[in-house]
Amino acid sequence: MTRWFVTALTVLCSAPLFAADAPATVPAEPSGMRSLFNGTDLSGWDGDPRLWSVKEGVIHGETTPENVAMGNTFLICQQGTLKDFDLRLSFRCNATNNSGIQYRSKHITDDKVRNKWVVRGYQHELRNEIKFPNTSSFIYDEGGKRGRICLVGEVATWETDGKKVVKSDLINEEEFGKLFKLDDWNDVAIIARGHRIQHYLNGQLILDFTDNNPELALNEGILALQLHAGKPMWTEFKNIRIADLAE
Repeated sequence: MTRWFVTALTVLCSAPLFAADAPATVPAEPSGMRSLFNGTDLSGWDGDPRLWSVKEGVIHGETTPENVAMGNTFLICQQGTLKDFDLRLSFRCNATNNSGIQYRSKHITDDKVRNKWVVRGYQHELRNEIKFPNTSSFIYDEGGKRGRICLVGEVATWETDGKKVVKSDLINEEEFGKLFKLDDWNDVAIIARGHRIQHYLNGQLILDFTDNNPELALNEGILALQLHAGKPMWTEFKNIRIADLAE
């Protein structure tokens, strides 16, 4: 057996399984899902009380000309650390600004931050838009140096030498426009096992990312919801539930 063949076989066997083994539709919810929001108040969460509240049974975050966000600010879940998990929730927001779902992230409390609720790490982008690339669901490196880590439609990895796109046709702009519900509630599922992360929107797999960078990959951290600095905006969340997938 030649050295070239052995090397190629090793790479093939160690590569992550992507779209072929990932269902196009979201898996059934695992047993043991627990709710992270009681529908009444913000027990178990911490954020700027000027900006976050509960209205009509949903989490409501809003900035106004009178109540601005001093830098990006977050409603931080205080109900445990995320490692391997299956997170489900519904969101809606307006189009004047963007929001996000932080996961496996870190609460930053040094004296350089502009407010008490700064979070950095993986972010599931939230937007009320349907034109690529500025849509919901891509992975953004909030507070980091990698920017848009994985875009909607991509199966990709991030290696020691940077990003590798395996394919980019999980969903196209036209299909996304039909899938996303403008000005309405949309369902999100984020499933993370080891270095692999999958985002689902309204039941459909729309990105599949594996972070193989030993220095930058995040294996655990907190969950948080974002209000973006800048133009006044609002965002809402409901039905927030999670399952621990650790074996």
